[in-house]
Parts: sequence; C-alpha cells; structure tokens
Amino acid sequence: MNKIRIAGWLIILSALLCTACGRENRSVSGKVYNIYYVDNNETKTLIREYASETTECQALLAELLAQLGAVPPKFEYKAPLAGDFELLGYTIDNGQITMNFDDHYREMEPVREVLMRAAIVRTVTQIPEISHVSFTVQGEPLTDSNGNAIGTMSADLFIDNAGNEINAYEKVNLHLYFANEDGTGLVEENRRNVVYSSNISLEKLVVEKLIAGPAAEGAYPTVNPQTKIVSVSIKDGICYVNLNEDFLNQPYNVGADVTIYSITNSLVELSNVNKVQISINGETNISYREKVNLSSIFERNLDLLAGPEK
Repeated sequence: MNKIRIAGWLIILSALLCTACGRENRSVSGKVYNIYYVDNNETKTLIREYASETTECQALLAELLAQLGAVPPKFEYKAPLAGDFELLGYTIDNGQITMNFDDHYREMEPVREVLMRAAIVRTVTQIPEISHVSFTVQGEPLTDSNGNAIGTMSADLFIDNAGNEINAYEKVNLHLYFANEDGTGLVEENRRNVVYSSNISLEKLVVEKLIAGPAAEGAYPTVNPQTKIVSVSIKDGICYVNLNEDFLNQPYNVGADVTIYSITNSLVELSNVNKVQISINGETNISYREKVNLSSIFERNLDLLAGPEK
C-alpha cells in the first residue's frame, strides 16, 4: 500500500514538474529583449534578458515598462521605474516616444538620474517602432542642472566609462553646415561619435560646434568665434537660439544668409527641431548685417548647398 502511495505521489510530482517545465519553456520563447537596471552602487547599468512573443508596439511597450517597474529578480538590481517618481503617461509619434514623469523625477541625484534615463532609453528603443525618446516632467521638457533641455535621446547616445563617470558622457553623430570657400554657399560636415557631457542639450552642442568652426577640409567658419551662447531652448519644434552681441560682428567673408542657414540647417538636422529663431540678448527686432530680419522664424534651406550635396 505504501509502495502504491509513493508511486502515486511520484506520478503527481512528475506531472507537476512537467507542467512547470512547460510553462518555463513558454515564458522564454519569443524574441529576447534586454531589460536594463541600475546597480546598487549606482555606478553602472546591468542587463537581464527577457523573452516575449508580443509584437504589437503598444502592447510590447506596456510589457517592457512593466518589467522596468517590477521588483528585480536580483538584490543588486534597481528597477528604473520602481523609484520615488512616477511615469504619468507617454505618447508615440513618428518613431519617438515622449515619457512624462511627475515632479519627484527632479529630486534624483544627477549620476543616478543619468543611469536611470540610460536604462529606460536602452530598454524601450529595442521596440522596432521606437528609435528616439524624450523626457518631460509635468509636461515640461527635462532639463539638466544648468537649465538646459536634455533633448531627444537614442540608445547609442549612452556610453560606458569606468568608475563613477559611467554614462556621464554621451556620443552622437552630427550633421553641421559651414561655408564654402568663397562664403556664398554651404557645405555639410558629418561628425561621427562626437562625445559630449550629458549636462548639455544636443541643441546647445550643435551651436557650440558651429561657433568653434569646421574640422574638415573644404569647410569654412560662419559664426564669429567670440560669440557667447546666452541660452538655447525648444518649444513646439522651434529652437530658440539666444546669442550675445558678438554674433553681429562677422570677421569672415561669409554672406549673411549663409551664417543664418548654417545655424538653421544644422539644428533642423535634429529630430526634435523643425524651425529656428535667433535672438541677440533676447531681442529679435534686429537686422543681421542689415540683410536678415531676426524676427523671422527660419526653416531648412537647402538651396544654399554647394557642390554635389545640392
């Protein structure tokens, strides 16, 4: 009798194990995604693989966000969306997701914030329909400690460095426009893997690079190198570039429209910029070199492109 009972329990146990194995196999089937976490020391991101058979964009996004907010399976992991702040909602438009957080997001220490942001961006951009991410706090664009807008992010913007500086810097490919040799047209300069501090926005980085001048042969500067950036901000797709009065002094033999569209075309290359307005110390009622009215809002102008690019 005891032998029969033991045999019966073994059969039941075997059945349960088979069922469990079947469930486990089903849970790891499908496409494998990396879920990014932050380590307890807040010095780096960590990866856990997660398999899903979901293919529809919204459903897959909800699934990955749930993973980012769930209690991690390992003690040394911190889930990015399981902190003191809350994701209020998100919208997806033309390959870009805008994620809106509550005010508690601003309370994070800078290094921790960059790591959390990197983990979220790297996770959600694995979805084929999402290539770029932007963050807002209570509907306002996320800014760094200096008040500069963070701007649009992609997975390859975040790089890993050793020690406490991990992810404190990002890299990006820039398309900048400088003057041709006689200053009557524009030439494009592509810069790959430009490394910059995550404390500044991409928009400000572009303007800084234009002021610094070209690095390639055949391209010439368009902006007075003494120019200082007062501020750079974005609202409703318009990038507002506020420069000091040195911008009005042009030491180079470059047309006024070439300078204006050097700035405009370079900024419009960014996915979140459609138009540009330039001001001098906050004033737009100014005529640049008595030829271009700065009260205008400028759009991309490819007619000035010189050479094969045109």
